[in-house]
Amino acid sequence: MAVCDGDGAVAQAGESSGRSFRLVCGPGERELVEALLAATGHVAEVEPFSPWCRRIVAEPVALGLSMAARFGYIHIQDRSSMLPPLLLAPPPGARVLDMCAAPGGKTGFLAQLVGPTGFVIGNEPSPDRLATLRQTLFRENLANTATCSSADLSPLLPAGSFSHILLDPPCSGWGTLDKNPQAAKIWAGDKVAPLVALQRKLLETAAGLLAPGGRVLYSTCTTNVAENEDQTRFALDHLPLRAVPLEAPAGFVFEAARRGDVAGVLRVDSAASAAQGFYMALFEKAGGEAFAGDGGGLPGEPVPEKALLAAGCGLSGLPPGVVRAFGEKVFFLHAGAAGLPAGFRYQGYALGAYRSGVFRPQARVRLLIERDGPGLNEETLSRIEALLAGQSLPAGDLPARSGLFWRGLPLGFLTRKGARALWSDR
Repeated sequence: MAVCDGDGAVAQAGESSGRSFRLVCGPGERELVEALLAATGHVAEVEPFSPWCRRIVAEPVALGLSMAARFGYIHIQDRSSMLPPLLLAPPPGARVLDMCAAPGGKTGFLAQLVGPTGFVIGNEPSPDRLATLRQTLFRENLANTATCSSADLSPLLPAGSFSHILLDPPCSGWGTLDKNPQAAKIWAGDKVAPLVALQRKLLETAAGLLAPGGRVLYSTCTTNVAENEDQTRFALDHLPLRAVPLEAPAGFVFEAARRGDVAGVLRVDSAASAAQGFYMALFEKAGGEAFAGDGGGLPGEPVPEKALLAAGCGLSGLPPGVVRAFGEKVFFLHAGAAGLPAGFRYQGYALGAYRSGVFRPQARVRLLIERDGPGLNEETLSRIEALLAGQSLPAGDLPARSGLFWRGLPLGFLTRKGARALWSDR
C-alpha cells in the first residue's frame, strides 16, 4: 500500500510548465547553470523564498530531459517540498540526519545548506527507495552525504548525536490529491492508524538522537489533523521538545492550524500556493546530553593519492574527508562520518573502481575534475549532444581520462579510445 514521500515527481515529457526546481551547484555557478538551461530554451524565474529555487516559465522540452538535469545541476521538486530544509535551516558545518530520505530532494537541499564542511546522512528503510536516494545524491555530486537503511535508528546511533534532524515520515498524502487522487480513499477512516503510530515512534527516535538545543523539523504532505496537529501536540506533551514558531516564507498562502492548542506551525494552502498541501512544525530539544564520543573512525582501505592523480583526478573539489576502497569499489567518506559508531552500516559517496592499483573514476563524478586540467571545453551544446548520442570526437592530445566542460562548467569525464574521445556512463 503506497504512502506519500512528499518530494514531488520528476518531470516527464509533455507535462505543463510552471513546475519548480532547485539549482544544485556552488554559489559561483548559478549564472552558468542558468545559462545552461537557457541554451536548451528553458527560462525560469527565482522563487521568492530561496535564491536556490526556481519556477519554470518556458519549457520547450521536458525539463527532466534538459542538459542541466541530465548532469545533475538541477533537481525538479514540488515547491512545498523545498520548505522543510529551509525551515529547519541547518547552518554551514552542521551535522544533520534525514530520517526518511528517499527520493532525496530534501536530503540534497540539506547538503547544499550545510556546505562542504557540513555532513548529512540520509536514512531510507526501503531497499528499492534507498537505491533511488543514492542515485539522486550521486547524480548531483553531493559528496558531503552518506546513506543508511534502518527501520529503527534508535539502537544504532548514539543519543544526542545530531544538531538538526528532518523527519518527513510516511503519511497519507492527502495534500497531493491532484497527483494521487486515490490517497484519501486508501487512507480513509481507521486505515491511517498504523501511519499515526509509526510517526509517533519516529518522533520519539528523533527526540532521542537530537543534541540538547538541537532542532527537528516535522513535515507531512497530508491535510489530516491526526498526522499533523495531533502529532505536534503529542511531541509537546510527551517528548523533551518545545515548540519553535515558524515564520511564513514568501510566495505561499497558509491556512490556520486546526487545533486551538497548537500554534506556530505552517499548513500550506495547496490551491492558493500552486503547490502540494504540506504541514510543518519545528521543535527544539530541551535538556539531555550531547554525544561526546569519537565514533568509530572511517572504515575501508586508503586509496593511494598517486592512483587518483594518475587517473587525471584532482582532490581540491572534494569536501573534508578520505577516499576509501571497499573491495574494488571506491567511496568518499566525509569527515563528519567519523562520528558514526563502529559497526554502523552506511555508504559514502561513490567515486569509482580500484583494480590492480589503477583507479577509474565514475564518468559523472565532476568533483574529481581539475578545472584547469586537460579536456574538451565546448561553447555550444551540439558536440556534447553528439557525445551523449554515442558519437565520438577527435581526441587530439587528450589523456585517457579528461574533463568535459561547457563554458568552463564541468560535466563529467571523457574516455579516450585510440584517436577518439567518447562519453561512457560507466
